Amino acid sequence: MRSKRHFTSLLLLALAVLPAAAMGQDLGLPALNLSIDSISKPEQLSTTIQIVIMITILSLAPSILIMMTSFTRIVVIFHFLRQAMGTQNTPSNQILISLALFLTFFVMSPVLEEINDNALQPYLDDQIEQQEALTLALIPVKQYMISHTRDKDLSLFADYFPGERAETVEELSMMVVIPGFLINELRIAFQIGFMLYMPMLLVDMVVAAVLMSMGMMMLPPVMISMPFKILLFVLIDGWYLIVESIIGGLR
Repeated sequence: MRSKRHFTSLLLLALAVLPAAAMGQDLGLPALNLSIDSISKPEQLSTTIQIVIMITILSLAPSILIMMTSFTRIVVIFHFLRQAMGTQNTPSNQILISLALFLTFFVMSPVLEEINDNALQPYLDDQIEQQEALTLALIPVKQYMISHTRDKDLSLFADYFPGERAETVEELSMMVVIPGFLINELRIAFQIGFMLYMPMLLVDMVVAAVLMSMGMMMLPPVMISMPFKILLFVLIDGWYLIVESIIGGLR
C-alpha cells in the first residue's frame, strides 16, 4: 500500500513538472556540465583515477602474494599434513591459511625490509618516481625467487619464452622467473608431503593388519588409527618440527 502511494506521488509530480517544462518556464533546476581537460603535469592526474589504479593493484595483491612468495609451499605442506593425519577439516582452512600467511611474512621479512628501505620510503619522501620505485621493489623479490629456484626450472620457461636472450640468471624477465619459482615450490611441497604421508601410512597399515587378525573386518581402520596418528604427532612435537623445517628451507 505504501509503495502504491509513493508511485502515485511521483506520477503527480511528473504531471506537474512536464507541462511547465514544455512551456519553457524556469523551474530553477541546476545545470550540469561535464568537461574533460588535458593535463600538462603528471601531478594533475585525477584523484579518482589514482584511486581506481590503487584498487586494481590491491585486487591483484593476493595473486602476487601467492605467486612471488613462499606461501604456496607452506599452505600445500599444511594441507598434505591434514590429509595424512585423517582429521578432515581440523585444523580448518582459515587456521591453515592464517598460519601460512604469518609464516610467509616471517620468512619474507628481510625482503620486505629491503623493499621498504630502497623503494617505499624514498617514494613516499618524493625522492624517486613511481616507475623507479616499482623497479627497485622488484629487485629483492626477484633475487629471492631466483635463489630458491633450480636452473632447470628457469631454463624450461626461458627456452620457450619468445625473445628471451638473457646472458645471466639475473637478467631473466619476471615472466620466466615467476612460473619457474612456482613449479619449484610445488615440487618441494610434494616431496615434504610424501615424507609426511609415509609414517602415517605405516600406522594405518599396522592398525589394519591388527584388525584383520582379530576378525574385525567391518570396523574402519581409519577410526582406530587416527587417535594413534595424533598421539604420534604430539609426542614428536610435530608442529615444531614442520615449522622449523619450513623456515630452515626458506632462509
